[in-house]
Amino acid sequence: MKTYILLLLSGLTMTSFAQNYPTGKSILDKVDDNMSAKTRVLTASMEIGTERTKRTMQSKTYGEGDHKAYTEYLAPAREKGTKMLKLQNQLWIYSPATDRTIQISGHMLRQSVMGSDMSYEDMMNDKPLLQQYKAEVTGTETVDGRKCWVVSLTAIIPDINYFKRKIWVDTERYVPLKEDLFAKSGKLLKRITFTNVQRVEGRWYPMSMVYKDMLKEGPGTRMTIQDIKLDTPIPASYFNLGKLK
Repeated sequence: MKTYILLLLSGLTMTSFAQNYPTGKSILDKVDDNMSAKTRVLTASMEIGTERTKRTMQSKTYGEGDHKAYTEYLAPAREKGTKMLKLQNQLWIYSPATDRTIQISGHMLRQSVMGSDMSYEDMMNDKPLLQQYKAEVTGTETVDGRKCWVVSLTAIIPDINYFKRKIWVDTERYVPLKEDLFAKSGKLLKRITFTNVQRVEGRWYPMSMVYKDMLKEGPGTRMTIQDIKLDTPIPASYFNLGKLK
């Protein structure tokens, strides 16, 4: 009887403790409130590392909401003038070398973006997480000296790249500091780490991230934001196929 009472009390304590956690939805809503903007204009560098080499590209991106984005590569000379346009679930790329615009679709979406650890499919997945996953707070952990909520996501739709995700969200600034992406089998496929969090126009933003394909060798792909402007007007012409040439 004594053992049963202790187990019962222990269970009640654990349940009570778990109920003190905020909901996964409330945390993701706060992340959106902190980081979302009507428009974004940013200049960034992308450092792509392999086992033997490293190369760096610079680009400028104009984004409106989650469904429109225009990117132009500024350097190096070999990539300069390459442009990408995303409208809803469609993606086009213009190559100055061939003077051609092609649409990326189907199996091509699984290809690497400019040789990086990120696929076009990763870039195109812009649906809100809560439309794709059930979110549950499973505890707290420390990442880079910051206390984080650990949010576990499980897919609620069948056709999805990553069946499970795990996100570490700063409990004070409500920005993700780390994210793991898993296959249905439980295998870790990709890992993203976010660093150099800064205050940007009243919001907290990670200015650097490393995107690592866990199935590939090498240090991964580092993205560094050099300049960012939020809620600034962007001409509608940037989100038109004519802008690619």
